[in-house]
Amino acid sequence: MTFKFKTRLLAIGFVLASLLHSTPPAPAAPPERREYDIVVYGGTAGGVAAAVQGARMGKSVLLVEPGRHIGGLTSGGLGATDIGNKAAIGGIAREFYRRLGAHYADDKAWTHQRRAEFKGGLAQTGEAEMWTFEPHVAENVLRAILKEAGVTVVFERRLKLADGVQNSEGRIAAITTEDGDIYAGKMFIDATYEGDLLAKAGVVYTVGREANAQYGETLNGVQTAHAMKHQFLKPVDPFLKRGDASSGLLPGIHAGEPGRDGEADRRVQAYNFRMCLTDAPENRLPFPKPAGYDPLRYELLLRYIESGVFDAFCSNLPMPNRKSDCNNCGAFSTDNIGMNYDYPEGDYAGREKIFQEHVVYQQGLMWFLANDPRVPQTIRDQIGRWGLCRDEFQETGGWPHQLYIREARRMVGAYVMTQHNCQGRATADDYVGLAAYTMDSHNTQRYVKDGKAINEGDVQVGGFSPYPISYRSIVPREAECTNLLVPVCLSATHIAYGSIRMEPVFMVLGQSAATAASLAIDGKTTVQKVDYGKLKERLLADKQVLAWTGPTARGRDPGKLAGLVLDDSRATIKGDWTNSSAIDGFVGAGYRHDGNAGKGDKSARFEFQIEKPGRYEVRVAYTANPNRATNVPVTVVSADGEKLLRLNQRHKPTKDGFQPLGTFRFEKSAKVTISSAATDGYVIIDAVQLVPSRFEKGTQLFDSCLR
Repeated sequence: MTFKFKTRLLAIGFVLASLLHSTPPAPAAPPERREYDIVVYGGTAGGVAAAVQGARMGKSVLLVEPGRHIGGLTSGGLGATDIGNKAAIGGIAREFYRRLGAHYADDKAWTHQRRAEFKGGLAQTGEAEMWTFEPHVAENVLRAILKEAGVTVVFERRLKLADGVQNSEGRIAAITTEDGDIYAGKMFIDATYEGDLLAKAGVVYTVGREANAQYGETLNGVQTAHAMKHQFLKPVDPFLKRGDASSGLLPGIHAGEPGRDGEADRRVQAYNFRMCLTDAPENRLPFPKPAGYDPLRYELLLRYIESGVFDAFCSNLPMPNRKSDCNNCGAFSTDNIGMNYDYPEGDYAGREKIFQEHVVYQQGLMWFLANDPRVPQTIRDQIGRWGLCRDEFQETGGWPHQLYIREARRMVGAYVMTQHNCQGRATADDYVGLAAYTMDSHNTQRYVKDGKAINEGDVQVGGFSPYPISYRSIVPREAECTNLLVPVCLSATHIAYGSIRMEPVFMVLGQSAATAASLAIDGKTTVQKVDYGKLKERLLADKQVLAWTGPTARGRDPGKLAGLVLDDSRATIKGDWTNSSAIDGFVGAGYRHDGNAGKGDKSARFEFQIEKPGRYEVRVAYTANPNRATNVPVTVVSADGEKLLRLNQRHKPTKDGFQPLGTFRFEKSAKVTISSAATDGYVIIDAVQLVPSRFEKGTQLFDSCLR
């Protein structure tokens, strides 16, 4: 049994799939049993890399793809590659991007614009690789690589969820798909975004956000205090009848409390479609109005626009041939917040319902912005000049076949990648690849606070160097399964996974997984007992990048500094600050600046719990520069009341990167708030330090840096 491919005749006159990732029924055939050295389940880009590497190492390889397409999100709309640092990518992944570069080096590849006219990506930099590309080109390249490697691929085969995994003495013997076909293997690789194979094999996994306390993190769990990016910049009424809480909530807003900061929950960061759009008239299709369209679904967005803010379309990245990769941006955009909680562990019917709800939501969003007469004409004109592409996703009317499943199941292996790995406080010594992206979580929920809509869950903290990923994080514990590798739903906490979960990294880990699987077959051993020395030797021979030798982040560990220290990642943030690590001397992974804009709308509150009452010197860390503000307001709340000081951030701090503000008496708590109000340059927030005072000298002001 295969996916059911439903279709619907839309008002604009073309047929669009209701279930875009599903497939038409295949002709009935007697069940088959096939045997291979390596069975890869999931034709994502990571799955392709795994299959190709296994074949190149002389193994018989079967790639089982549940749908109709190869490449997952890489060929499903994410054409503007997310990576963080491209120098961290090697092996088959770099080979893929180099082949894309060769494709676009040919003038014949440019059908809707000339190569010289393309200003996005890296086509004009002289690099051999191309990191920005069209979806259909990516899929063609991946299919070519598979064909050259001699990989057998079967499409439209979904794992039978009830009893589709045959286990024998801690090993997977074979898997059965819904049509009854049986695929036996010596080694298995789960390269899906969902992790169905690992789950049905009995491997321990988790879903949602861990508590900060579980692994000693600060950016995991509920994150109301850090809710600053993709947040409502103006208050927006959330009720059906404005000002009337008894009337109920608008669609897309959840009742109840968001939870306490840092505590665990089962919420999953939002999904969306990475739309491939074009403004070329000859290739443009208008946005369809989906069946089931409800204008009330976008009432919150309309009110937000009426407040004077429109930021839903600010991430529309250029791609070749007058196309773009359109992603979520702003408080109310393409992310369907809170509508995917049941997806990771859902059955196929449940996932189909969630998938279709996302189709209706996002198609409806674009139709609303382009056509609803209540939307200002300037916005309708801005959106209306764009449309879906006639030459992309042709079987589904230009709509992507792949939902952006940013996170689903995550294996819990012998080594769990955490925030500490990202920020360099922990380092794996059995590395099989590098991750390089910011710790990035999209919003997980939208709730009501003080009569206005609030988003929660978005975290974006970077400023660190590429860091190694442990081999133990892509294999289960030995007691659970000895012949399975998991390069996509790997063992990582929610916040660490947000950094690792980039398509090039999945390709790197897929190649490393297949290398280990091949060595395990050759050595007649388990994946847990593969000789790491031999694995590393082969990975390096195949041009994987395993260790970072480039410039490193310069942050100081706040845990090693004197007294009580809070980094900006632990402050309560208001407004839209920008992460940076451009200037050395910061604390933690980096610092934030206000962009010298939105003065008065941005602040950071550092709150300390004081266990030993007494007098403390208050110090503020920042990176000095001539473009900094000379009059940064800093408010200190002590046992003696509130005091406003002014800090000149053009002057270099005088004590180990911290500038003393004075000595204050604290009893149970201390609050230090840094604001951007009425400042005359860039405002920096990095860290605040409280150091016990040795002398009772009262408050001391340092005129060299305070005004």
